[in-house]
Amino acid sequence: MKVLVTGAAGFIAGYLVQELLDGGHDVVGLDNGSKYGPVEKSYQRHPRYRFVEGDAKDVSLLRELIADCDHFVAGAAMIGGIAYFHQLAYDLLAENERITAAAFDAAVEAHRDRRLRKITVLSSSMVFENATEFPTPESHLGRCPPPTSTYGFQKLACEYFARGAWQQHALPYTVCRPFNCVGVGERRALADREVLSGNVRLAMSHVVPDLVQKVLKGQDPLHIFGSGEQVRCYTYGGDLARGIATAVFHQRATNQDFNLSTPVATTVLELARLIWSKVNGPSRPFAFVSDEPFAHDVGRRLPDTTKAREVLGFEARTPLDRVLDEVIPWVREEMKWGRI
Repeated sequence: MKVLVTGAAGFIAGYLVQELLDGGHDVVGLDNGSKYGPVEKSYQRHPRYRFVEGDAKDVSLLRELIADCDHFVAGAAMIGGIAYFHQLAYDLLAENERITAAAFDAAVEAHRDRRLRKITVLSSSMVFENATEFPTPESHLGRCPPPTSTYGFQKLACEYFARGAWQQHALPYTVCRPFNCVGVGERRALADREVLSGNVRLAMSHVVPDLVQKVLKGQDPLHIFGSGEQVRCYTYGGDLARGIATAVFHQRATNQDFNLSTPVATTVLELARLIWSKVNGPSRPFAFVSDEPFAHDVGRRLPDTTKAREVLGFEARTPLDRVLDEVIPWVREEMKWGRI
């Protein structure tokens, strides 16, 4: 199979492209470098990988690239840590709507011409920003109050694009909702503004790399946004890539949506203690202070992963402890070179 992946230089896409190549597929990756600038991936010169530098809003370019592709993973978007929700509230809505519309314009045409089999949309756990049912199943979307943030609202719109394109144009789709991806490869975005947490400038306002950075820099007491009781399910990027790739090709995934996540819940405070112990060992007592939380810092994010397990046979199995053993050395190296 041949797959077009937009946002190919991004964080999750970095894991996904490698997963697709390892599965024997041909991949065309599209990215304009607007988030990180030029990024060299380990698979950049893979014989079955073609990278194209270009704008995911360019419908003509998308039409050209999708012409001989079987599948399209629409992953391009303006995306960042929680600070993005405040700094770029309008751009997150307007720019991402343009990207989404271009993707579906090209996909509808390609499917009509009997080339494209399906579009797979990367949504977000933020569609459940105001969830009231925990663990949160996919079916809760119809009962859940809409997201408060413009980012969450736009990701919900992506899912409506998918449903609308199916209803009007019979374009098959799958919606994948990653939850709190953790791994290596994410850097400070070009558009990031300075966000201080104590005496440390945050890398991306994403909790894992930022906590790791602060602990490595010796911050004591450790600054945590909010009480630390916020609940998250930290899911390894390699697991998410496997789940997305499974959803792309699985016959039963057509016109379905899936929460892709580990079911293991961890509070921010538990995460902070684990990182602290891995960096400092038992000799240094853990201490923290609470800073004012961000307005859109969701208190509880806990997905029901039953559907992905029963329909796709997918489970995220990598424990957080093992993920941190990969992430901490990577953050240390990125700090050394000034990229975080």
